[in-house]
Amino acid sequence: MDKIAQLIEERIRPILQVHQGDIELVEVTSDGIVKVKLTGACATCPGAQQTLSDVVEAELMAACPEVKGIVPVYQVGEDLIQQALKILHKDKP
Repeated sequence: MDKIAQLIEERIRPILQVHQGDIELVEVTSDGIVKVKLTGACATCPGAQQTLSDVVEAELMAACPEVKGIVPVYQVGEDLIQQALKILHKDKP
């Protein structure tokens, strides 16, 4: 897990941050599945699935043969809830 965390920190995160996105390592399962959460602009980007396969999965699987796949974790954060509430309240008289 340390090697995967280091790769995310040093190689993947800088790529995503160029586009105001980011990534969090959630879990590495015993069968080699890496669970990540895309945040920032990546969380709502229509190309998020492509980013997962072309950047995250490609980098991790090339450097860590024990990685068998990448699974995104989708969680609604407090910031997203607050943004939605602001939009909803804007329409009220």
